[in-house]
Amino acid sequence: MRSTPAPIRLLLLPVLLLVTGCSSWVSSSSRVVSLFDPVPRSIETGKASYYGGRWIGRLTASGEHYHCEDCTAAHKHLPFNTMVRVTNLRNNKSVIVRINNRGPYARGRILDLSVVAAKKLDMINDGIIPVRAEILKPIEVIRRPNRVLDQGR
Repeated sequence: MRSTPAPIRLLLLPVLLLVTGCSSWVSSSSRVVSLFDPVPRSIETGKASYYGGRWIGRLTASGEHYHCEDCTAAHKHLPFNTMVRVTNLRNNKSVIVRINNRGPYARGRILDLSVVAAKKLDMINDGIIPVRAEILKPIEVIRRPNRVLDQGR
């Protein structure tokens, strides 16, 4: 078995980091791994809050249950499953979230984040923070395997 050369492994590291954690979306049913174009489709700035508590386990506007440990967010009009890079403008920490709910309904806010997304942005103590929301354009990387291995080998 051949080993991958070190320069190629270094080039693959950023790709592997993108497909882990909250910063990726992997659909096991269609075997598609999505990465995102570095140039966002559009950018919004405004205030974000987070929600949990009584909302945990309730249905979101998309029909799925709200889980505070998922990197999700509510937005007034973006399509469900849109991926958004949210940056805390106070500390420059960012996280990628998936839109799965509607809101926020408080005046002047553009996003309501899940609890885990709020923790990653270090905003739990603040509650409401100024953010930059970059709407990401997905790039399909793998549509199907390019080789089928013989099961007899």
